[in-house]
Amino acid sequence: MSSSFATAAAAQTKLLAAPLPLHTFLLAARRHPPSLTRRSTTNTIRCAIAGGNGLFTQTKPEVRRVVPPPDALLPRVKVVYVVLEAQYQSSITAAVQQLNADARRAAAFEVVGYLVEELRDAETYATFCADLADANVFIGSLIFVEELALKVKAAVEKERYRMDAVLVFPSMPEVMRLNKLGSFSMSQLGQSKSPFFQLFKRNKANSSNFADSMLKLVRTLPKVLKYLPSDKAQDARLYILSLQFWLGGSPDNLQNFLKMIAGSYVPALKGAGGIAYDDPVLYLDAGIWHPLAPTMYEDVKEYLNWYGTRRDANEKLKDPNAPVIGLVLQRSHIVTGDDGHYVAVIMELEARGAKVIPIFAGGLDFSGPVQRYLVDPVTGKPFVNAVVSLTGFALVGGPARQDHPKAIAALQKLDVPYIVALPLVFQTTEEWLNSTLGLHPIQVALQVALPELDGGMEPIGNHTRCTRGWSSSAPEQSDGLNSRGKPRSVVCDFLKVLLKLKEFLVCLLQEEKKLAITVFSFPPDKGNVGTAAYLNVFNSIYSVLSDLKKDGYNVEGLPETPEALIEEVIHDKEAQFNSPNLNVAYRMNVREYQALTSYATLLEENWGKPPGHLNSDGENLLVYGKQYGNVFIGVQPTFGYEGDPMRLLFSKSASPHHGFAAYYTFVEKIFQADAVLHFGTHGSLEFMPGKQVGMSDTCYPDSLIGNIPNIYYYAANNPSEATVAKRRSYANTISYLTPPAENAGLYKGLKQLSELISSYQSLKDTGRGAQIVSSIISTAKQCNLDKDVPLPEEGEELPPKERDLVVGKVYAKIMEIESRLLPCGLHVIGEPPSAIEAVATLVNIAALDRPEEGISSLPGILAATVGRDIEDVYRGNDKGILADVELLRQITEASRGAITAFVEKTTNSKGQVVNVTNNLSAILGFGLSEPWVQYLSKTKFIRADREKLRVLFGFLGECLKLVVQDNELGSLKLALEGSYVEPGPGGDPIRNPKVLPTGKNIHALDPQAIPTAAALKSAKIVVDRLLERQKADNGGKYPETVALVLWGTDNIKTYGESLAQVLWMIGVRPVADTFGRVNRVEPVSLEELGRPRIDVVVNCSGVFRDLFINQMNLLDRAVKMVAELDEPVEMNYVRKHAQEQAEQLGVSLREAATRVFSNASGSYSSNVNLAVENASWTDEKQLQDMYLSRKSFAFDSDAPGAGMKEKRKAFELALATADATFQNLDSSEISLTDVSHYFDSDPTKLVQGLRKDGRAPASYIADTTTANAQVRTLSETVRLDARTKLLNPKWYEGMMKSGYEGVREIEKRLTNTVGWSATSGQVDNWVYEEANSTFIEDEAMRKRLMETNPNSFRKLVQTFLEASGRGYWETSEDNLERLRELYSEVEDKIEGIDR
Repeated sequence: MSSSFATAAAAQTKLLAAPLPLHTFLLAARRHPPSLTRRSTTNTIRCAIAGGNGLFTQTKPEVRRVVPPPDALLPRVKVVYVVLEAQYQSSITAAVQQLNADARRAAAFEVVGYLVEELRDAETYATFCADLADANVFIGSLIFVEELALKVKAAVEKERYRMDAVLVFPSMPEVMRLNKLGSFSMSQLGQSKSPFFQLFKRNKANSSNFADSMLKLVRTLPKVLKYLPSDKAQDARLYILSLQFWLGGSPDNLQNFLKMIAGSYVPALKGAGGIAYDDPVLYLDAGIWHPLAPTMYEDVKEYLNWYGTRRDANEKLKDPNAPVIGLVLQRSHIVTGDDGHYVAVIMELEARGAKVIPIFAGGLDFSGPVQRYLVDPVTGKPFVNAVVSLTGFALVGGPARQDHPKAIAALQKLDVPYIVALPLVFQTTEEWLNSTLGLHPIQVALQVALPELDGGMEPIGNHTRCTRGWSSSAPEQSDGLNSRGKPRSVVCDFLKVLLKLKEFLVCLLQEEKKLAITVFSFPPDKGNVGTAAYLNVFNSIYSVLSDLKKDGYNVEGLPETPEALIEEVIHDKEAQFNSPNLNVAYRMNVREYQALTSYATLLEENWGKPPGHLNSDGENLLVYGKQYGNVFIGVQPTFGYEGDPMRLLFSKSASPHHGFAAYYTFVEKIFQADAVLHFGTHGSLEFMPGKQVGMSDTCYPDSLIGNIPNIYYYAANNPSEATVAKRRSYANTISYLTPPAENAGLYKGLKQLSELISSYQSLKDTGRGAQIVSSIISTAKQCNLDKDVPLPEEGEELPPKERDLVVGKVYAKIMEIESRLLPCGLHVIGEPPSAIEAVATLVNIAALDRPEEGISSLPGILAATVGRDIEDVYRGNDKGILADVELLRQITEASRGAITAFVEKTTNSKGQVVNVTNNLSAILGFGLSEPWVQYLSKTKFIRADREKLRVLFGFLGECLKLVVQDNELGSLKLALEGSYVEPGPGGDPIRNPKVLPTGKNIHALDPQAIPTAAALKSAKIVVDRLLERQKADNGGKYPETVALVLWGTDNIKTYGESLAQVLWMIGVRPVADTFGRVNRVEPVSLEELGRPRIDVVVNCSGVFRDLFINQMNLLDRAVKMVAELDEPVEMNYVRKHAQEQAEQLGVSLREAATRVFSNASGSYSSNVNLAVENASWTDEKQLQDMYLSRKSFAFDSDAPGAGMKEKRKAFELALATADATFQNLDSSEISLTDVSHYFDSDPTKLVQGLRKDGRAPASYIADTTTANAQVRTLSETVRLDARTKLLNPKWYEGMMKSGYEGVREIEKRLTNTVGWSATSGQVDNWVYEEANSTFIEDEAMRKRLMETNPNSFRKLVQTFLEASGRGYWETSEDNLERLRELYSEVEDKIEGIDR
């Protein structure tokens, strides 16, 4: 250790005075570390239990209050401090107690500390203000939560000039400006070019070096300022010295800090000559620390030498092959002595046979220490097998700003699994255990969401705090639980997972590794085995296993083809004959199940005694699947209550059933899988009841997954549910691509219409114009376009202008259908699209302006060529102006042609992309040979801006490389080998090409970053169009209330567009803080708004609730703020309805303004989708009761820690005022009938039943899947969906190519269409009629469906009969009789009966 830190060595020795008792403590049962209990101010404090005031924590500042004994002769100095977490508590308390115990003391010190979170409580905040009223000194640190920072600012500002000193260390600038030390002030922070302001400036290049800059400043400035004569310089010097003392954190440093400040600025002491104090003891800025080591180490070799000579090491640690774990620690916890949790983790790991290298940093950039201490500088290989961060923060940057690319680069070099464990700093143990939310929302944002952007996994709470300090134990919640969330052990069982991970990922040979591949079957039916969004599951599994076999994995007995694999897993090829059950891999008797499943008795409340009737033969629990060598392919059981309408009505989800638990018991305890691979989006595990984030042992996802490393293939376009899987089932989520998109094209009558319109354009000025228009009208009606386009009667005489308008509107509609993107077929893991298959995706990427990157859209460039603005062209097209519709068609065709010409230049004869970079460089080097220019030279757009085109196509070249890369198999292998999988965002690759290439560890985004300014801009456009559409449909009246849905994935993809829509409806705008985080709103004046404030009823999906609880808080505060505005009720419908409902409910106006609803914590969906998919409902009233019982849980920003509270009456009264229902479509890959979620959250018929006038609300869908955003009615959107997918040969033939799984996709679209009939009544009869004609009346198609997947075909036939029986489809008796006969025929085939 260098000589400059000699004083630190002495201090370190003092800090480590009690390491051996700590070691003894760890081997004993449940005691707090002596070093912590010794410093406590009281020995009788108990941990508070969550509840009370509805806040997140009920801890009080009294546990941090030290009052000196009375002494009338001594000046009294009162210090009040506010910090983010309690790490300074014991150190400050010890420092003040030692000062007051000193016989030579010059003053009596009183101190009281507040955690910033405690200031939410009105009573605590009042106490805080009262403490400030007679305080001499205020200290603040790490105050980065804006709403609380503003409360601190308001309170301190009142006393700032009276107090002797105000010291604020790194916090939000609003709080930093409070600093006052003599003549030194930061009141101008943000308005000057001071070095302090430079630390807070938004500078991406240097943002990650914030901590390093601060540390350098702290080291050097006092030496410089010491020699400057002015008082201002000396005050600045004392501020920097204060920061040195504070960062040094030990009781000795804090004693001298208080002496220095009191002696220099408290008048009674300053006048007496001050108080002598020592200079701060400086510690290493970064190094290696071990509680038993004699000192901190700067050199990893010195540390390893010491480690290798330890006499206390057990035999396991002496094993040269023992796993080595790197630990990332915060220096502040070490120097303050608040290190009980670190000591516990280190000792527990060592007791289990793992060596440790615990590194620390004084700042918040740990990338340097990771490289310096965990990687061998000679070989470049890591010293460690895995890294666990115990800081809870992102690897680079703390609560204010992060540098994720820098973190990822460091972790890629390290290339080992990166786990981020959670210190539960905002809650006590009991508060966490009793909370339905789990983690505090601020902690979720800072310590879960942000580390995920670095690639952090397994967010497991591994140590909790009682009021006395770190808790090494917690009250047992159940006996014998053995899973990650278990709170009983010092560090939980995440250590077991870590060690098992090492054993599996590194120590085992490939042929020894045991892998459990889990597939899904939903709804439960043999025709649905292998359910996953847009994934050909069995072909993908076959591809993966074939590749793993080449790498040495034991897959003995793997069939020759994917088709044979399906046959063996589900017993008969494509669920065909003589196969009532799936293949049974294991029969588990009840005694074995109970012995191996520690939580089995907890399931009996919902499911009775095992084995039950699900996944059971009456005596044994059945595990379905098939084993191939060391690989087991298993079928995950379903929720179990899909077919039980009474269970579907329960407001909270039931526990997993015995069969579900038995499946995971088999995988972990009997098959003894080293890892489980969940295959595709998505299963049920991660949606089982439990806390939202921060699992405990009583949370079923935690109990079920046990200690098995979980790898999960998840669709790249679904980051929200992938994040739920990551947080609730500890999954390493690896993204896969959705199928390549194609334009829907035209077929049958629609194609004929296109040809007629083309004829009209060339012949309209001849005598044939009127005749052609008559044919267009007739054909449009035959195609059922009269519901979408107002058409005159056939034969009606029309003047030329009106003829053009009619043709223009029909033309616009069929071009809308033709150009709609749809994924064709199903994706196979390891098979990226060819370049030509990627053309449609590139065309849509090129259709968006990207001003932040200096890229103009291709349609915009082409429109400008002919003197038009593309937005004007879009508007003209929407109005049906024939010339604009034609121009837009020409622009679209030119875009496709130019991009196709470009792509063809980058491919070889097999259609594969070959070296895009070199090809693109060669193309860009010769202007005349640019393929897009060559193509456009043959069109009217020959004069398109060449430079803008070059920039755009350079960007498209990069996108093309990403689209066709194949990392999906490679990333799975990395995960199986114990390597780091690069993280990446999920979402829509058209909006955000950074989603590509797939094969990344999917993450969402910083939840506090939305809505962005761009999202608000887009939201205004959609809201204005929605309100204008409703006014036009409703006699010129604005809707008073809009009932709408917020989805997790949509808000991730669009960076909060639908969230911003809600805010703009009620007339508020989000306000970002200094760091770009949105935690506050302000009202927009009625003058600026230009319309009334629209009331809202917000139904948040369960996933949105889990991911964006902060935004639910923001929304609830915003609605209540608007309700309390003193405005005329005719201009503020929120206030109008809240006043009426307050009177009806007998509650306050603020409580009556409850508008933000979701499921109960740990529950998801309204279950309407489950009932429809399983045909397990009697009538629509039953579906509506499900919706009301499941979705009526309200979030209350006045009691945010209370979780979701049931407020059904308030929900019903709010819905009863709705004039319109509204949802968003944001991605071309998923539309209304692709998934069941959309109708599951549709309250259209429910609202009609609740309204006093019985009137059906209008129902709208915003479609922002293209650059030309649309607001359509729900019925228009359902028709568009049917025409482009279910009834479109291009779509259903693409699905049929996927065989067994493709038939299921066709059936699913029809079932979801019935769902829309049930919830909204917005499906036209012709949709069912055309579907029947396509799939039933066509004998060849009917035969293909039956032979390919008879179970799914049976469900298709059943759904047609159900649609008729429920009154949604009126058809001929002949059609119904044919369907009945077909149903009997396919039943017989499935049962093996040959008639």
